[in-house]
Amino acid sequence: MFPTIGHLIYYLFGINFTFPIQTLGLFMALSFLFSYMVFSSEFKRYEALGKITAFTREVMLGQKASFAEISINSFLGFLLGFKAFGAMFNYTIFSDNPQSYLLSLKGNLVMGILTAAIFGFWVYADKKENELEEPRLVTETVHPYQLMGMLLFSVGFFGFIGAKLFDRVEHWDNFRYDPVGTLFNVRGFSYYGGLIFGALTYLYIGHKKGMKLVHLADIGSPGMMLAYGIGRIGCQLAGDGDWGIVNNHAKPGFLPQWMWSFTYPHNAINAGIPLPDCTGNYCNQLVHGVYPTPFYEATICLLFFMLMWIFRNKIIIPGFMFFLYLILNGGERFLIELIRINPKYHILGMELTQAGFIGLLMVLGGLTGFVFLIINHKNNLQRQP
Repeated sequence: MFPTIGHLIYYLFGINFTFPIQTLGLFMALSFLFSYMVFSSEFKRYEALGKITAFTREVMLGQKASFAEISINSFLGFLLGFKAFGAMFNYTIFSDNPQSYLLSLKGNLVMGILTAAIFGFWVYADKKENELEEPRLVTETVHPYQLMGMLLFSVGFFGFIGAKLFDRVEHWDNFRYDPVGTLFNVRGFSYYGGLIFGALTYLYIGHKKGMKLVHLADIGSPGMMLAYGIGRIGCQLAGDGDWGIVNNHAKPGFLPQWMWSFTYPHNAINAGIPLPDCTGNYCNQLVHGVYPTPFYEATICLLFFMLMWIFRNKIIIPGFMFFLYLILNGGERFLIELIRINPKYHILGMELTQAGFIGLLMVLGGLTGFVFLIINHKNNLQRQP
């Protein structure tokens, strides 16, 4: 396994380079980057088809930098300088446990203040350069794809909150025992919590800008599938604990061992027993081989994305792409949860995990949506002369 980018670089290129940033974090960033590209492309395509349109907004030009703008930029600069330079000047402490360092009060106060001053002056000088004696109100046209920066930040922020909250509900006993520690731990996220909160944020912002919810849902479906698939690659490479149950069944001859039953050596959460002749961090592996479910999900969801992307131009019925996404993503997650290690609950006479139950609801929602589309299509045919 490759818990940090340094481990991955060493495996790929043979360069022993200590870079303690988590591999999972890298692939989460890549999932945001590629989904950003897919979302932007779909926004442009839907605008070209006339399904969504540009809108106008009024902007005041030539104003001085406000106190709020200077304060926000200074605060962001302080955080960057405080943590980044603190990590540079205390690299040994940072490299031993990057997550613990980033969530601690450790840092470089002097560089934090200096960077805050630079960021604050930066926004002040930028506004000063374009300042007018008489600020004027202008109307500008905004295309939907130009909202992606704000959408990315908003979805990421509220998605993070949702992922944490859903995970706390799923692991309630841990939360009751140590509420502060579990909330501010870099581990422990629920994909569907992030998806639900992020999707609601995305739909709310898009609807406020005059776009129909059905088109927003269709636009977002391929990007959500791609982001999930890329994120699961990170889970598999890092060994972040999202693996399956113990697999003692005989391996099919055509599969490599790691695709069937894997012990996740050097996993990111140090689960299992110590590896012989290994010192330092990330020196554990599982006692028994488990199903590598992140690999299965990454493969399935990337294939689903490719199918959705190839046939997107042929799908013209509003809502079809979204209902297809619900069935595909919900169905694969429901099945994967049958061999996952997540806690199970008795729901509607069935023993399901939280994610399994949500996946089942997604499938039912997608099927219901397709039934609605079929009925609506028949009604439209009957109304035609």
